[in-house]
This record gives sequence, structure tokens and C-alpha cells, in this order.
Amino acid sequence: MADIAKLVEELSKLTVLEAAELAKALEEAWGVSAAAAVAVAAGPAAGGDAPAAEEQTEFDVILTGDGGKKIQVIKEVRAITGLGLTEAKTLVESAPKALKEGVSKAEAEEVKKKIEEAGGTVELK
Repeated sequence: MADIAKLVEELSKLTVLEAAELAKALEEAWGVSAAAAVAVAAGPAAGGDAPAAEEQTEFDVILTGDGGKKIQVIKEVRAITGLGLTEAKTLVESAPKALKEGVSKAEAEEVKKKIEEAGGTVELK
């Protein structure tokens, strides 16, 4: 247990940027998402001498347009959201509209990439 306490103490000294780099390295090494670890590691670091800006941990993926490739974007929206054809079509036609809300940065980036590859435009908030 003493080793764990020492490790926690050392991790608490990391800056937000260092914690993010650590999380990315662990994610690559172990093939897992470390979004929760970044939030935990960033918390104590923010309580240091100078107030640090909190790193955003939840994102909303907003579809802003179909880029003229409506059918491809509808197919991708269906795959991402699990919506039926009619619901996905309505969502795409009513852009800007939220595709996913309160997701991790990694998931938001993945959704953005898929929609942009299909020809659509996406904004992360």
C-alpha cells in the first residue's frame, strides 16, 4: 500500500499537460481509454499554486451539414447512432443537430472523423 500512496503522491504533482501525455502513453501501451485517469490526475494538479483551467472531458458532437453527400452521411449517422433510416435522414436534414452528447474526447474525435470521411461537417463542443 505504501507504494500506491507514493505513486498517487507523485501523480498529484503532474501538470494537466503531463497528465494528458501520461494518459495517452498508457492508452497506447495498454490499448485502453484513459479518459477517467486524465480527469483523476488533472484534479489534484489543478489544486496547485496557480489555478489551472479545467480540461474538458465531455464533448458534444454536432452535425453541421452533409457536405452535399447526404446519402453517405445518413449511412454513417445510422452506423454511429443506431437510428433507423427515417430518423437518421431527419437528423441529417435538420442540421445543425447533436449526434452524440457527453462523450469522451476520443469517441468525439472518432465520430467526427467518420462523418468527415463520409463528406459531412462536424463541430465539437
